[in-house]
Amino acid sequence: MSDTFTMNEAQPRLLDETKQGLVGAPLDRPEGKLKVTGTATYAAEFAPEGMVHGVMLRATITRGKVTGFDETEAKKLPGYLGLFRGPEFVRNPAQGMAGAAPVQPGDHVDYHGQPIGLVVADSFETARDAAARIKISYEQNPGAPVDPAGVELELNEKRETIQGDLDAAMEKAAQSVDLEYTTAGHVAAAMEPHAGIAEWKDGRLVLHGSLQMIRFNKEELADAVGVESDKVHILAPYVGGGFGSKLGISAEHVGAAIAARELDRPVRVVLSRQTVFDAMLRRTETWQRLRLAADKDGKLTGIGHEDRVSNLEGEGFAEPVNAATRFMYGAPNRVMRQHISRNHRTPSGSVRAPGEAVGTFALETAMDELAEKLGLCPVELRLRNIPEKHPDTGQAYSARALEDSLREGAKRFGWDQRPETGTRREGEWLIGMGVAAAGRSNFLVPSAARVTLSADGALVETDMTDIGTGSYAILGQIAGEMLGLPIDKVSVHLADSDLPGASGSGGSFGASSSGSSVFLAARKIRQELADKLGCKLEELSLGNGEVSGGGKTAKLVDLLSDPISAECKIERGQTAKSHFSAGFGAHFAEVAVNEVSGEVRVRRMLGVLGIGRVLNEKTARSQAVGGMVWGVGSALHEELGHDPRTGHIVTRDLANYHVPAHADIPREMEVVFLPERDDEANPIQSKGVGELGISGAGAAVINAIHNATGVRLYDYPATPDKVLKRFANGR
Repeated sequence: MSDTFTMNEAQPRLLDETKQGLVGAPLDRPEGKLKVTGTATYAAEFAPEGMVHGVMLRATITRGKVTGFDETEAKKLPGYLGLFRGPEFVRNPAQGMAGAAPVQPGDHVDYHGQPIGLVVADSFETARDAAARIKISYEQNPGAPVDPAGVELELNEKRETIQGDLDAAMEKAAQSVDLEYTTAGHVAAAMEPHAGIAEWKDGRLVLHGSLQMIRFNKEELADAVGVESDKVHILAPYVGGGFGSKLGISAEHVGAAIAARELDRPVRVVLSRQTVFDAMLRRTETWQRLRLAADKDGKLTGIGHEDRVSNLEGEGFAEPVNAATRFMYGAPNRVMRQHISRNHRTPSGSVRAPGEAVGTFALETAMDELAEKLGLCPVELRLRNIPEKHPDTGQAYSARALEDSLREGAKRFGWDQRPETGTRREGEWLIGMGVAAAGRSNFLVPSAARVTLSADGALVETDMTDIGTGSYAILGQIAGEMLGLPIDKVSVHLADSDLPGASGSGGSFGASSSGSSVFLAARKIRQELADKLGCKLEELSLGNGEVSGGGKTAKLVDLLSDPISAECKIERGQTAKSHFSAGFGAHFAEVAVNEVSGEVRVRRMLGVLGIGRVLNEKTARSQAVGGMVWGVGSALHEELGHDPRTGHIVTRDLANYHVPAHADIPREMEVVFLPERDDEANPIQSKGVGELGISGAGAAVINAIHNATGVRLYDYPATPDKVLKRFANGR
């Protein structure tokens, strides 16, 4: 039975007093060797006896109804086992933390590429061949809208905020900007394709799945296939990236479960890269309007951020584009408004830093343009507009490193050497610097863990996942720090749905939420050790195999006649109401732009970030750099393309959808973490980093392009053709 701790007040900094030296240290991932040697077992690499193989059958119309399947040719193939679908089959992945089955459409088709069945055979090759031979009959509904701008828009009332009179502020402003931006859709494209192996054992569904949020996924899968959640057992010990695309269960998991139940054999489904692009949730394209009004001293008097996103009917998710705009800068007159286009493209959902990743392009490039009009340094304009309280809610900010990030970043990057716009040249290359602020909301999600201390060491157990972000390392470091153990005496067992339910990996809340539950369980063990020794908890000290406190010392093994086990759960409380917690930072970029080809090369980048307590410097830096790389990709490369007739994705693999390669990223990718503790965030004073790294990074690149060339760009990514077009238009 878990003890529940509710975060109702600022917490003492116990991890500053334990002195073990594990938390914050740049330790290697304990599973790293398994991964680089190919011995870590991912979802598709289990091989239960009797396993057969499934290939997804997908719709070739945009909207309508499936009226029949002709399996005549498929049945001629030796080893063909059948086509499986039924009412349980799902249209698209569950949205993050849904905890219930996604839409189960029956025979209805809502987008081109929608999974409509699973073809199973005794080999993958036979299943793939059979899927190609099955003829599908449809009743089509012509005229399905696929252009986000071509439908009547739906106002998202939940995200509308109006304060004061923005129109009046714009009229009275000493300087203002009123700008429109567009960003392309993105896809997660994680290294490991989506996969699952399902089998039924004694009436219980066992799934090896590539999933990010096991606690929620268990409920989703149970709901989809019509069983109680205790009849579902999910295992995901290693996940090769997710970026939001594996937050919820999807067709491969449900299809494998349906087929395995009917065949009474394990069924393996691994999606092709093209199917991942077509049928997994994408990041929506956006249209954004950004209005800023300022007085002569550069103080903002008005902020407006309006946007249009898209999704399928029946999907509750809408990209929170203006998320960062709501808390980054203050102004008395504000308009935040969102409209949703309900069209028949692949559904949209969470992709790394939903909202901030695309919304900061508009906010931070508009701030740069306003600074130019005011004759102010872009860094100085941002510093002058940091609000005292959250502009929407009136909450106090918890630890906030925005000012320090901007000042420290400017100093480290050599911002005082920034050239006048369009004046620095190296042959055909024009050189410039850009800056952008970064902000990402920080959340505490309910999370539980069990810690057991024995004479042999400590065991951490939770269904938290590690999607390449370092959960195995971080949770072991927290337990070792609290219990006075070297890291090689701590074992971490993750991603088994029979273990205490964690937050899962997503939203940059995983390490802090699950780490807090491990901290609390270990603190409970510390209390029991203090009781055994006969001292107060605050006097207790652990290390080098000894327990001391209150003038007494004992060997740890002498106090452990039996293992001590504790299970704790963390939940949000009053601090989430009284304080607004977020990660803050600043990104700086230097670029070279070729005036002949329009090519943009990023020469160096710096991210200065405040993320509360750093739990592992090495994994945190990796997350920050990864986010910055994605920021470069969003600014210069990544762009989903859709067929205007059917809406299906045409940039369907990594040959046509360009993510940054090594040649696109400079060697100088510097990350600096400012010393910070966020006492209102959680008991370990930490905040997320994985999505803060992308927030603002792309805008810094775009602003650097302007400094280099004088060109302003509003349609992203800024591919060479767009840069050349702006050159041709006189910059």
